Amino acid sequence: MADVRVKICGLRTLDDVAAVAAAGAAYIGLNFFPGSPRFVTLDEARSLAISAPAGLCKVALTVDADDATLDSIVEAMPLDMLQLHGHETPDRVAELRARYGLPVMKVVGVADEADLAAVTDYSLVADQIIVDAKPPKGAALPGGNGLPFDWRLVAQRRWLRPWMLAGGLTADNVAEAIRLTGARQVDVSSGVESAPGVKDPARIAAFVAAAHGETSEVPILR
Repeated sequence: MADVRVKICGLRTLDDVAAVAAAGAAYIGLNFFPGSPRFVTLDEARSLAISAPAGLCKVALTVDADDATLDSIVEAMPLDMLQLHGHETPDRVAELRARYGLPVMKVVGVADEADLAAVTDYSLVADQIIVDAKPPKGAALPGGNGLPFDWRLVAQRRWLRPWMLAGGLTADNVAEAIRLTGARQVDVSSGVESAPGVKDPARIAAFVAAAHGETSEVPILR
């Protein structure tokens, strides 16, 4: 599973970026949703983006952001991709992809098989899809809730665009999730934290190692 690509989302410190780079992840996610414990300001995010080594894909996560907000984010720092985690329509995804000239990753929440139709729809306009657990009714966060969904729903699925599995993944279950679904990319946030918004370098190393089918030599203190 060494070719599985890992995204660690919700980084907040320079140490987080260093830990993710050292672990061998492919993507970092910078969270611009103000309601999240992983939220970063433009100045904070700029420092993180600049510190990322070459080859580490820098992704900006937004939730139903307007053009002015997105303009300020894109202009403030070097980015490689936009992640849309709200109720953006396919037309909005296509519009933003054209506006900024950046690849767009759209998150689709899944709770049952009926939700998979949206994955097909967004695959027509987005560059990548994140298939995530649909947040519980009334949840304050659109993602990062640490909840899985029934992985059998996406087992061995193929869509027009590359897709990424998210939702409740940890070092303990990511290898099984990959085996069951056939996912070639995985996304984690709360699953590598010691507290909401606090990334744990040992958990990051263990998660990436497990996703790659390896064993981390860094002990996890629980």
